[in-house]
Amino acid sequence: MDLSTTKRRALLKVIVLGDSGVGKTSLMNQYVYKKFSQQYKATIGADFVTKELQVDDNLVTLQIWDTAGQERFQSLGAAFYRGADCCVLVYDVNVLKSFETLNNWHEEFLKQADPVHPDEFPFILLGNKIDLDGGNSRVVSEKKAADWCASKGNIPYFETSAKENYNVDEAFLCVARTALATEHEHDIYFQGISETVSEVEQRGGCAC
Repeated sequence: MDLSTTKRRALLKVIVLGDSGVGKTSLMNQYVYKKFSQQYKATIGADFVTKELQVDDNLVTLQIWDTAGQERFQSLGAAFYRGADCCVLVYDVNVLKSFETLNNWHEEFLKQADPVHPDEFPFILLGNKIDLDGGNSRVVSEKKAADWCASKGNIPYFETSAKENYNVDEAFLCVARTALATEHEHDIYFQGISETVSEVEQRGGCAC
């Protein structure tokens, strides 16, 4: 049997946002390369990595975009955000300010990406660095984070450690599943109102 006919391919663009130093690049490196570096180097501008995985009957390529958290890079503009299928928000459970700015990042993404269905757009929240000081220095409780997620339409939430590789694979698998589900729903919707489905089929989004 020809595998290409039984599996759907999908390329999903994922944007990772959050303050500087919360561990965005470390999470990506741990997920894609299984590496963690103690040295901190600020990400200048934007960069992306790719990872292939299988989700049910889908062959998924995640294109994960990383941006610097400094305010001055927030002018990356719409081109960086456009076409995103999922947005991962990251904060450091040991730094209150990184949690308090989540609203800003959430709003900034919706403003720049301008998704067709902003209320339905998939976000995922990661509370990183739970390993620090054996968990004794954390200032944001799991409940506080869960409450924030609930206020934003029940965003999935994962507590992670890039250093210990804790919950990293699970979080990004959720990213892939969530983005796929949303894309699939909208493809079905667009097929229903359009005579031309070839474009949808070409990008592997047909409801088969």
